[in-house]
Amino acid sequence: MTAPHGFSVSRYAPERGTLARLTARDSMVRRLDWPMLLSALALSGVGSLLVWSATRGRTELNNGDPYYFLFRHLLNTGIGLALMVGTIWLGHRTLRGAVPILYTVSIVLILAVLTPLGATINGAHAWIVVGGGFSLQPSEFVKITIILVMAMLLAAKVDAGDQIHPDHRTVAKALTLAALPMGIVMLMPDLGSVMVMAVIVLGVLLASGASNRWVLGLIGAGVLGAVLVTTLGMLDEYQINRFAAFANPDLDPAGVGYNTNQARIAIGSGGLLGAGLFKGSQTTGQFVPEQQTDFVFTVAGEELGFVGAGLILVLLGVILWRACRIARETTELYGTIVAAGIIAWFAFQSFENIGMTLGIMPVAGLPLPFVSYGGSSMFAVWVAIGLLQSIRVQRPMTA
Repeated sequence: MTAPHGFSVSRYAPERGTLARLTARDSMVRRLDWPMLLSALALSGVGSLLVWSATRGRTELNNGDPYYFLFRHLLNTGIGLALMVGTIWLGHRTLRGAVPILYTVSIVLILAVLTPLGATINGAHAWIVVGGGFSLQPSEFVKITIILVMAMLLAAKVDAGDQIHPDHRTVAKALTLAALPMGIVMLMPDLGSVMVMAVIVLGVLLASGASNRWVLGLIGAGVLGAVLVTTLGMLDEYQINRFAAFANPDLDPAGVGYNTNQARIAIGSGGLLGAGLFKGSQTTGQFVPEQQTDFVFTVAGEELGFVGAGLILVLLGVILWRACRIARETTELYGTIVAAGIIAWFAFQSFENIGMTLGIMPVAGLPLPFVSYGGSSMFAVWVAIGLLQSIRVQRPMTA
């Protein structure tokens, strides 16, 4: 058959194939959750400015280069974006099949921290120094692994149509696999990460439809574990002091309570609109320790005021809202559990980080997602965004 003007129809077959691929890519781009993606990008952008403000005058940290931390934070964000794209390209369903490998690698990495390869930073022996001034905190990636391994187990029979809810044996197996890396991280000790992981496990169980007895039992086990950890002296002295300072803010304001007191002064001095970027007296005077990481929210409070700090809360809220929509709209339990685990992670870690700067939560050494300086944490949260986007992109289209 000949097309008009003497052109062969077969000549256009490759172009139709190319058009189909372009259409599929365009469809995938359109199905991305853009409010979530843009909010995460905005948070990383604001974080870059806050990190820059907190470190540009810290010559003992930046080796005389005021742009040192800014460039590294932007680099970390760029790598995180690449990891997000890679996660979307692979897809959460493909990663489901690779969970045993990812789990094994995670265990090996956190065990390596307990060997001479590990390094102590800010009191926690939770890092691996990889050279060139770069370090890796494996516990950040363990959060993702716990979500994926529990989702794989709890959703397997339900998604296959064999069960309505996970049975007791499956739940016990999932909790055992989650407890192993949590126990290793506790030995570092990295109490803050263990707290986040415990909340993740609770969120995953609630989303899986497991019996309420497991949820209540997990809460009871958490309370009992906290009591045993305290009474058996498993916490380091600096961790005990942090809880003591939280219980009594007036306890040793120049010592264990110094960080929290200075953080509250910085945030309180910002007022409605703040002192202006690079103009905060607490920040430029370097009164708040670890201001580019754990206490980065104090820079926002002092220099951007209530409005700027509130914007960070709004952007975090948008991410959580869109993640909740993704968890609700997906048609597979596996995707729902993964999304719920990420929601629990982001929500609790954000609340804990901001809460400790306001004095309503104990200091736990947790970064503010997308905002705080740190490669491992930045990479992990962007991989999580990639998982959420993959769940949204791969869900069946509704009429």
